[in-house]
Amino acid sequence: MTKSDRGRRAPSLEHVAGNGLINRRALLGTGITLAGAAGAGAVATGAAAEPVQNGKWSMEFGGLTPAIQSPSPFEKAVTRTLSNPNNEPRNSHARTPHHLLAGTITPNGQHFSINHAGIPNIDPAQHKLVIHGMVKQPMEFTLESLSRYPLVTRTAFVECAGNSAPMFSNEPIQTTAQNIHGLVSNSEWAGVPLSVLLDEAGIDPKAKWVLAEGADAHLLSRSIPTKKMYSDAIVAIYQNGERLMPGNGYPMRLLVPGYQGNMNVKFLRRLKAVEQPAYTYFETKAYSQILPDGRTMRFNFLMQVKSFITAPSFGHTMKGPGFYAISGVAYSGAGRIAKVMVSADGGKSWGEAALQGPINPQAFTRFTMPWKWDGQPAVLMSRAWDETGAAQPLRADFVAARGQTKTPVTNPLAFPNQHYNSMTNWAIGANGEIKHVYV
Repeated sequence: MTKSDRGRRAPSLEHVAGNGLINRRALLGTGITLAGAAGAGAVATGAAAEPVQNGKWSMEFGGLTPAIQSPSPFEKAVTRTLSNPNNEPRNSHARTPHHLLAGTITPNGQHFSINHAGIPNIDPAQHKLVIHGMVKQPMEFTLESLSRYPLVTRTAFVECAGNSAPMFSNEPIQTTAQNIHGLVSNSEWAGVPLSVLLDEAGIDPKAKWVLAEGADAHLLSRSIPTKKMYSDAIVAIYQNGERLMPGNGYPMRLLVPGYQGNMNVKFLRRLKAVEQPAYTYFETKAYSQILPDGRTMRFNFLMQVKSFITAPSFGHTMKGPGFYAISGVAYSGAGRIAKVMVSADGGKSWGEAALQGPINPQAFTRFTMPWKWDGQPAVLMSRAWDETGAAQPLRADFVAARGQTKTPVTNPLAFPNQHYNSMTNWAIGANGEIKHVYV
């Protein structure tokens, strides 16, 4: 290695914060690859002097190529967790395994799903979407007629307002990022802009709201500001390049980027232009937030800026000191992510993480921070900022404004409050064990 090589590599490996956080520029060069290969788990070998050994799979003809691929059987643990595996007559949650995924796009089969009355088996040839109410000309659309329109794509997250509710517990629940944050996912959606359909129906300027209703047995309905419908909402009929999954709204659903998940009405069958909100069950009792002073917050639609580390996190075990990549996702209903800061010493010092592009508004942004763990206890945490300047709140500030339970709660479904967006902290012990902690 020449003197000039050493000069180029040195800055990329500088520590930018306590407990071994390395400058994010290391991810742009070769320094960390060469310096960290052995520490990151690679094993030195005499491969140059010895022939590579063949596994049994290299000695026989492989299996049948299926019409639709399924994951490898070795990945059977990468699956959603279910709140209602016996399909009892109540709501059902399926949580995304964030700690076992990477990138920003959630696979269709792993996308979170909440259904309040089961998944309807809708015949797309019989399903219709009606636009009526305060319009000049009521309109009716089928899946086939919607498919004739020029489709637009939106890469956007959908997040249940109750996602991360276990964080309202006054003591940290020992569970995975999946069970804490698994009610948010990110997809590329394709569909028809609501502005096109509402203009075609001739919506009355006095109609400040649109009531959206689904075709499930609960007839779930929400009131949405007309201004938002014209801004970026679509009737989605594709998800990640294929037709919607049944549990995610087949054959069509509403997508209102950045707004709470329940407003992205699935199995969409009706849009009614109205002058005032309808005050339905799902926008009064079920999705109203109770504040510490006893007041109720209604019509709080926007999902605020948020981030959480997916690896390393609870459910993983550190395999000894060396180089690691701290990775997670950040997102905001208000727009693009501007930066993510990461700490390995419980917030005493911070380093700026690298953001993987493209950085889309109202969508997941993957952040990564190179880290050299020395084998000593550490506390990992992330904090995100969006393009409006909003920052992910500190837990003390969040609890002061929104409250917490007075006694430990271990059931992730037993929390009455919503819109939790403070930070998640993972404590790493000298033995490599990872726990959920509050700082």
